[in-house]
Amino acid sequence: MSRRPTTPDEELIGAQHEDVASEISDATRTERMAAELAMGFRELSGLHRAVSVFGSARTQPGSAEHALAHELGRRLGAAGFAVITGGGPGAMDAANCGAHDAGAHSVGLSIDLPFERHVCRCVDQGLDFHYFFCRKVMFVRYANAFVVLPGGYGTLDELFEALCLIQTEKVHSFPVILVGSAYWSGLVDWLRERVAGEHKIDAGDLDLLHLTDDLDLVVELVQRAAVQQGV
Repeated sequence: MSRRPTTPDEELIGAQHEDVASEISDATRTERMAAELAMGFRELSGLHRAVSVFGSARTQPGSAEHALAHELGRRLGAAGFAVITGGGPGAMDAANCGAHDAGAHSVGLSIDLPFERHVCRCVDQGLDFHYFFCRKVMFVRYANAFVVLPGGYGTLDELFEALCLIQTEKVHSFPVILVGSAYWSGLVDWLRERVAGEHKIDAGDLDLLHLTDDLDLVVELVQRAAVQQGV
């Protein structure tokens, strides 16, 4: 007996499986995807100086990581950049509030998930997405850079998506900045020693990443990228 899909993404990706009920046609799915992309383009069309900030939804208020995310958002906002997050709790909420407190535009691109419902009081513009890939387009298209705080699978997904787009020259002059050397250095070492060491990537591909604990440097890299992008 088939079951109803819990999200539109599951309905799409699992449509070929007998245990997931297929509730709409491919034509309707295509229309919904196009409508979601069009909504994102329409609503974010005025956004030209922005940074997508990623980090764990599980980051606890009062923690050092939460304070770091807030300060990051504040500094980016003070430098004239809007802050875009996934609209969730934890580090995302903190970065949104930091930008809001600096008087900058604070954007939350939330996703339809069965286990996470969150409304950030600091989001000036919140958009709801059903499809992950539509949301991912917005994170890249309307940002001048990605800044990545400690996080889990979702954060890693966005990190490597961006690196793949840069490596394959789909985007240019787009810095990807890892904040938190204690958290990220093991991953960077593994990429250098194992992945590049076994020639799965080129040694130069490691230069696509910036690892730092210096928020002033983060802002400098973002500002430099905006100039290179003509923004």
